Amino acid sequence: TAYHLSRKPISIVKVTGAIHLFNQDNYQTLFGVLDNSFLVAYAIGMFFSGIFGERLPLRYYLSVGMLLSGVFTCLFGLGYYWEIHSLWYYAFIQVMNGLMQTTGWPAVVACVGNWFGKGKRGFIMGVWNSHTSVGNILGSLIAGVFVSSAWGMSFIVPGIIIASTGILCFFFLVESQFLCTDKKPLLPNGNQSINRSISTEIPEIVEDHSKAISFCGALRIPGVVEFSLCLMFAKLVSYTFLYWLPLYISNVAHFKAKEAGDMSTLFDVGGIVGGIMAGLVSDFTGGRASTCYVMLIAAAPMLFLYNYIGQKSLGITIGMLLVCGALVNGPYALITTAVSADLGTHESLRGNSRALSTVSAIIDGTGSIGAALGPLLAGLISPTGWNNVFYMLIAADVLACLLLSRLVYKEIKVTMREEHNFSLHIFYCIFKGN
Repeated sequence: TAYHLSRKPISIVKVTGAIHLFNQDNYQTLFGVLDNSFLVAYAIGMFFSGIFGERLPLRYYLSVGMLLSGVFTCLFGLGYYWEIHSLWYYAFIQVMNGLMQTTGWPAVVACVGNWFGKGKRGFIMGVWNSHTSVGNILGSLIAGVFVSSAWGMSFIVPGIIIASTGILCFFFLVESQFLCTDKKPLLPNGNQSINRSISTEIPEIVEDHSKAISFCGALRIPGVVEFSLCLMFAKLVSYTFLYWLPLYISNVAHFKAKEAGDMSTLFDVGGIVGGIMAGLVSDFTGGRASTCYVMLIAAAPMLFLYNYIGQKSLGITIGMLLVCGALVNGPYALITTAVSADLGTHESLRGNSRALSTVSAIIDGTGSIGAALGPLLAGLISPTGWNNVFYMLIAADVLACLLLSRLVYKEIKVTMREEHNFSLHIFYCIFKGN
């Protein structure tokens, strides 16, 4: 929550950026450069972050990353009080903050993924992943309070929050992956009662001494490449909304800066519901790729409709933002959580649990390339009209679907084979009189 809360304010400040930051007519393009500075650094740093996360104590790694991220977020806001109007200053801060923020995702997915088995991992991690949308919502609301008066506080307050959370993390994070001597995670199949796992004896903590997986070894895990490339386009759409939705609402619906920021949070509210539903459905069906595929297919026409009728009335705007948020963020949430955890504990690893952080970093790092491209392209395309921005988003959704086609086909084949074998078993039992 703190990581996302601290990266959200720039999308709110965009709305008044022409006045407060650069004082230039091409401020949309300049803000696109700032977005890209953060996201390119985040994408590049993510591939290395997973490797470090497998080899360093997660408590120290996360704590230091959050403290430094808080420092750079505050430095961005202090530019207001120091009356700095240099693009290079803010770009440098964004690059450094992007690198610091890469400490988060691989480490937290590794922590949570090892505590829960595969049975209900989609639902559990779908609920847990709502922190991303909660962080975006809080970041928008906090930034909205100060954006029209002293926009520097829109960054300083979130910076203080993430630094403070880093201190809490240092003192309270339990980073041990296993609590039981038989090295089984909590809820191994999703059916074990939590109460049944509680013992009167103090459990012995067992350390995992297996060798951390290499980068190339992680790429060879079946499904990692396909889901990584799919996430690249899915995240392109999600992050374009994250960084440009308030400005779009302000320009098209003519809302004030704070009102546009508040309205944009509905997209993240829909994302919470979408992430949980994607996890539930994928747990029930066993088809992670198929669940993502269906939601991505449905998202394309909804994006088209939102652009054309989404601002006709307040009710339509609210409804369309909720639906689009669910369909866009649902696949993104599922891939970065349950899918990453599944692949990081894939059967081909033969019990080696030290792949979660690296796999999560590869998937999210590849996705972050799309996250960098989306806002940059939106900054370049938006002067030609918002319709063209939405055509780009729809095309990205379609490409994300195509990249999952092979995995969806395999899932359907497995499901049909299992149903066929089950039918034969029932027929055999009836024939034998059992």
